[in-house]
Amino acid sequence: MCLKIAPVDWHALRLEIESHASDASEAGIKLHVSRGQGGRGYSTKVTKGPFVTVSSFDFPPNYHEIRENGLELSISDVRLGHNPLLAGLKHNNRLEQILAKENVESSGHLDGILLDFNGKVIETTMANVFWVNNNQVFTPDLSVAGVAGVMREVVIEELTLLGIAVNVGHFELEDLLAAEEVFVTNCILGVAPITKIREVGLSIGPITKQIQEKLSLC
Repeated sequence: MCLKIAPVDWHALRLEIESHASDASEAGIKLHVSRGQGGRGYSTKVTKGPFVTVSSFDFPPNYHEIRENGLELSISDVRLGHNPLLAGLKHNNRLEQILAKENVESSGHLDGILLDFNGKVIETTMANVFWVNNNQVFTPDLSVAGVAGVMREVVIEELTLLGIAVNVGHFELEDLLAAEEVFVTNCILGVAPITKIREVGLSIGPITKQIQEKLSLC
């Protein structure tokens, strides 16, 4: 879906990002692009913009340990609705994710699996999810819900280059729970193994380690 936001000055933006990046040896940088300031209602005809902001934040100190030792996931009780017009995009209307994150944290977990209202696996509250069975990798189709993360795309490309089949489709929770190995991805965390989903224990397997080494952010 094209949001028809006015063009951004990419050269100036790159310089600003580089300026933020030079301030810290290890940090995250957040880029936010909005359509800009408009009038009342939903019309975009009088919009003044776009507005672009760049901010930096300290790298989460627990992420190194998560990459090394893995993460335990819950399964959120909050189900995602379908919105094919916006599916895949990381946009500001993320109230479902906020509710899901609160639900996951109330169970004592940092992250958890998100299903859609049909019970299909979509993602986690903060990452995309992959799993391995019989030397093949599986990841959910995100055409009706979820965020198609940049790291997800990179991982799919790298797995393909490694000759590992990647199956993108609509999968049940039972498919995920029957996996030999599971890992999650986002741009800050990178690739992190999953060691438990509810009561199901998981090993950090060879494909997870292989893609971690290939895409190491350290």
